[in-house]
Amino acid sequence: MPSPFEPEKAKPVAPFDIKKKLMLFVFLVPMAVAIVIAFLYLEIKYAIFTGGLLVISGGGLSFFLYSLAKKNFDISVEREELRNVVLTLEDATIIYDREFKVLFFNPAGEDLFNLKTGDVVGQVIKTQDVERPELQRLAQVIFPSLAPSITSRSKAGVYPQVVDLSFEEPDMELRVITTIISDVKGGILGFMKVIHDRTREQFLLRSKSEFVTVASHQLRGPVTNINWALESLVKDQSLSEESQVLVDNALMGGQQLLKIIEDLINIAKIEEGRFGYNFEPTDLVYFINNILAQVMPQARRASIKVYFDRPKDPLPPVLINQEKMTMVFYNFLDNGIRYNVQNGEVIVKVEQVKDEPFVQVSVKDTGIGIPPAEIKKIFGKFFRAENATKFQTEGSGLGLYINKNIVLAHGGKIWAESEMNRGTTFFFTLPTSMEVIPEREQVAGE
Repeated sequence: MPSPFEPEKAKPVAPFDIKKKLMLFVFLVPMAVAIVIAFLYLEIKYAIFTGGLLVISGGGLSFFLYSLAKKNFDISVEREELRNVVLTLEDATIIYDREFKVLFFNPAGEDLFNLKTGDVVGQVIKTQDVERPELQRLAQVIFPSLAPSITSRSKAGVYPQVVDLSFEEPDMELRVITTIISDVKGGILGFMKVIHDRTREQFLLRSKSEFVTVASHQLRGPVTNINWALESLVKDQSLSEESQVLVDNALMGGQQLLKIIEDLINIAKIEEGRFGYNFEPTDLVYFINNILAQVMPQARRASIKVYFDRPKDPLPPVLINQEKMTMVFYNFLDNGIRYNVQNGEVIVKVEQVKDEPFVQVSVKDTGIGIPPAEIKKIFGKFFRAENATKFQTEGSGLGLYINKNIVLAHGGKIWAESEMNRGTTFFFTLPTSMEVIPEREQVAGE
C-alpha cells in the first residue's frame, strides 16, 4: 500500500494527457482494426451491427479507464497536498513503520533535533541509539520511557497518546502526540509523532510563577505586621468612636489583602505542580462537622442558617489532604454566606456515588445565583460573575480556581448548577480509593 509520506516526491500526470493516450491506444486503434476486419469478412448488415457494438463497448471501456486514471490522479494530488501541509508544520513531525524505520521527517524536525532528513529517513531507530549523542534526543522521543522525565497526559493504550518530556543540558520541554497510521482494515502500518516544543512557554510560566511567589512572600511579612498592629489598636478602649471605625475598616482591608496574598502563593505552587498533597483516610462527616463549627460565627453575623444533611448510611473513609480540603470547604461556605440573601440558608450534603469509589459533596445556598452565560467560567482564574461584583465588591476570583485544582488533584470532579436569584449548588467528588488519585498533581486547563 503506497504511503503519502514516502521520501520520493510523487509527480502527478495531467488527466488530459492520460485521456489522449487512452483514447489513442485503448480505444481508437483496436476498434479501427476490428471494424475493418468486420467489413471485409461479414455481410454489410452484420458488419454495421458488429461495428456499433465495438464502438459502444470500446467507448465504455475507454470511459472506465479514464475514470480510473482520473481517480488515481486525484489521489496523487491529495497526497501531495497533505505532504506539503505536513512539511510546513511548525511542530516537528516524524512518521515510522512498525519496525521503527523512519519514513518521514519534516523541516521542523531537522531544526528541533539538529538532524538532516537524509540522515534520518530510512534509518531504523533502536533503543541503543540513546547512547549516540546525535540520535539521543530522537531516540528518547521515539521511546519516551528513555527520557529523563515523562508525564503522561492520556490513558494507557488509548490513542492519540500525549506525553510531556523534560530534558536537561540543554533544558527542553516537549509535548509528544502519537497517533496510529492504519490500513483500510484497521491493521497498524506505523505511527506518527507530532512534537511541540514547549520550552519557551514553560520558561515564561515559571518566570511568572517565580515573580508572583517572590512578590507575594515579600508582601506577606509587612501586611502581617500591619494586621498585628491594627488588631492591637482595635482592643484599645481609649480610641474615639470615629477612630475605632477607621481601625476596624483598616483591619478588615488588611485581612482581605493577606488572604489574596496567600491565594497568589497557593496558585503559584499549584501551577508549578508543587502544592504538595498527603492523602489520609478521613471520616468525612466528622471532618465537615468541625469545619461547620468554625464558620458558624460568620454565618450568624450574616444572619445565614447553615445545615448539614448527614447521610443515612455510613460512608467509607475518604482519602484527602485535610489541610487542602479545609480550604475547599471554607471557600464554598464563605461564598454561600457572602452571596446569600438576608435570612438565607446554606446546606451541605454528602452521599455515596453508586458503583464508583467516590463520595459526592454538595454545598447549596439560597443566594443571588450565577448568570447562565457565566456558569462555565466561574472556575477560571480571577473570574467573578457580574452580579457578584455588584453584590460584593471585595473578592479576588481565586477561591473557586484553587478549589478546582485541589479537587482535580484528588482525582475528583467539580461542577456547579445555579438559578438566578434562587441560589447555587456546587458539587464535587472525593475518592475512597487510592487507585483514582492521579500520580501527578493536576492543573486546571491542562
